[in-house]
Amino acid sequence: MSPEEKSLLERTYKIAEENNAILKSMRRTARWGIAIRVSYWVIIIGLSFGAFYFIQPYMEILYGAVDKVSGNSDLLNLLKGN
Repeated sequence: MSPEEKSLLERTYKIAEENNAILKSMRRTARWGIAIRVSYWVIIIGLSFGAFYFIQPYMEILYGAVDKVSGNSDLLNLLKGN
């Protein structure tokens, strides 16, 4: 093996090592990105269900009030003859 070939082989090896390090870094970054994205959506969905659970009693009170009002309007319509 000539000195030029050996030098070329060493440079190629160094470049391959550098590329390998860059690719590993990119893969690690992509995995962290996926983990953060999944965590983000789990938090958003969890907060949505939590908010619904928290607001549900108030919504039932509101639905009850609407039913009473609509029931009263039905009674008024009966009294008016409609």
